[in-house]
Amino acid sequence: MKILKTSLVIALLALFWNTSNAQQYPVYSQYLFNGLVINPAYAGSHVQFSATAMYRNQWVNFDGAPKTLSFSAHSALAKNKVGLGLLITNDEIGSYSNQSVFGSYAFIIKSPVGTLAMGLQAGFNLTSADFSNLNLDDPNDASFANIENRFKPNFGAGVYFHNELLFAGLSVPFLLNNKVSGGVEQLASDITEARYYYLHGGMVLPLTRGKTVQFNPAMLIQAQEGSPLRIDINAGFIFHEVFSVGASYRNIDAIITYIDLKLSEQFHFGYSYDWTTSDLNQFSQGTHEFMLNYRFRIRKIHGNVECPSLLKF
Repeated sequence: MKILKTSLVIALLALFWNTSNAQQYPVYSQYLFNGLVINPAYAGSHVQFSATAMYRNQWVNFDGAPKTLSFSAHSALAKNKVGLGLLITNDEIGSYSNQSVFGSYAFIIKSPVGTLAMGLQAGFNLTSADFSNLNLDDPNDASFANIENRFKPNFGAGVYFHNELLFAGLSVPFLLNNKVSGGVEQLASDITEARYYYLHGGMVLPLTRGKTVQFNPAMLIQAQEGSPLRIDINAGFIFHEVFSVGASYRNIDAIITYIDLKLSEQFHFGYSYDWTTSDLNQFSQGTHEFMLNYRFRIRKIHGNVECPSLLKF
């Protein structure tokens, strides 16, 4: 059984670190409610201070499957002309772990038709691997040497436009193609991280008077060098601006259902479940993702601006 577990973990590492079809950065199903995870220009879009914690347990019951914990925070400053953000992530895939810290800056331009932001982010990743739990024929095999906190700087950029009815953005969060060397060399020797491109957009369309029911269609397109396009198509409904429910179709591997609830003026809670549609569905029981968002204002900085509605672009 331990040998089988080792084989599964090694196969999973090959899947995730092969540049032809890799998930080298976390995937999020609730990006609509936390745009900073895909676009640095999102910083400051809530005007108030907004902090979000997310936990994603991917492919439940599959040994070595990704587990992601992230914390993000952002706020508008300088009379809403500047946005600052912070994104901290811990991502574990098999024996590999990746911790990242990125700061973002957005220059915000307001106009009669909406708000345009241009953002930059910079930070670093610390990558490590511990193969001590694998059952190897040769424990001293150099191909499975542990990796300890390899430092990899990176930076990215994005643009983001939004108004009361729609939003649209384009981003490249990680511009540098850093190399991932060492460990499992027969599977991944001098692998280069592939650059991601995100194109996302959506609308909120009132279906009733007083906006008691609103329709929220959205789409996310992810292009990764050397991999097929990943497309998320979302359709959700917002009720009384306090409760949202919807579903998404991800062409690569999942059908997603989600809910988001405004618990109070400060707290929002979200949950999504991914129904795996790829060949991995025979090994896993789907994916759980939890989100908790907290918002507050500092009068000297934000003035008397009201707390954003449930879905604030």
